[in-house]
Amino acid sequence: MDDRLSRYSRQILFEPFGEKAQRRLMSARALLVGCGALGTVIADTLVRAGIGALRICDRDYIERDNLQRQVLFDEDDLTRGEPKAVAAARRLRRINPQVEVDPHVVDFNPDNAAALAQSCEILLDGTDNFETRFLINDLAVSTSRPWVYGAVIGASGLVMTVLPGQTPCLRCVFESAPPPEMNPTCDTAGVLGSAVRIVAALQALEGMKLLSGLRAECVRGLMTVDAWTGRVTTLNVAAARAARDCPCCGMRRFDYLDGRMSSSHVTLCGRDAVQLQPPAGLRVDLDLIAGKIRRATAEPPQVNAFMLQTRIGDLTLTLFRDGRAIIKGTKEPEVARSLYARFVGG
Repeated sequence: MDDRLSRYSRQILFEPFGEKAQRRLMSARALLVGCGALGTVIADTLVRAGIGALRICDRDYIERDNLQRQVLFDEDDLTRGEPKAVAAARRLRRINPQVEVDPHVVDFNPDNAAALAQSCEILLDGTDNFETRFLINDLAVSTSRPWVYGAVIGASGLVMTVLPGQTPCLRCVFESAPPPEMNPTCDTAGVLGSAVRIVAALQALEGMKLLSGLRAECVRGLMTVDAWTGRVTTLNVAAARAARDCPCCGMRRFDYLDGRMSSSHVTLCGRDAVQLQPPAGLRVDLDLIAGKIRRATAEPPQVNAFMLQTRIGDLTLTLFRDGRAIIKGTKEPEVARSLYARFVGG
């Protein structure tokens, strides 16, 4: 066995996988959307397993309460003040230098989705909101590209592999996002790190099957996990596709990819924060804006190569070079927009 394969000798010994699948995995490329709780475990698992290349896109930065479940980050990352994608990439390269890791500090949206997925064989869901998941689903179905959905809250989770043209897509099962009052978040229901690891491990395993040429081995159903009681069930959801009335894979209407269902602001799950998304192509001068803030507030902003962060009253403003901002301390879009207009611009 050559040196590159020796790293993966134990998973090669697993007969249903073997050397052929390992070699295929080592030449495969995937896009991971979101590098938080689920995303860090998925990335860690796939990089250790020997994926050829992993592109990571994430819009967020590291906070202290992330460390309970986001396995690629530690206290040193908090001190550096880097975006999640950058910190994750640095850690993953140390874990396995053989893997190409390509981080992007961006919000995955209709304007950049196709470009971010370019050359990637599958899409992996590490997100925390239905709007982004429906966008992933639109892109996957429109390009006949498999993807793996995952979600976790409290001790419960869901996993589903979508094989366009063969299995139900996400909108077959969930035609629209549930209303906010019916959609618990980490902030209201909490989340156990152990449950995150179980769900993300199942997602990563489904991703490995797809990337190593073992698509026939994928689970065709909606897996439900209750980590607290130890129950794992696979629901047969084939009838959801058989109805042929899905707006996405049935009617070929890609509302989220076309931008008809996208919003310019997102209230972030469990964060008491609002993200504001400027028009595509905008670039801001962080040093110039830092100078404006210094003249207006007592607390100086922190600036690095990726973002600016400052506290203004009860709110925290995090501004990225593409003009995107996360305003923490409010769930009101108008409050967030007002702060943005004062210190960044209209």
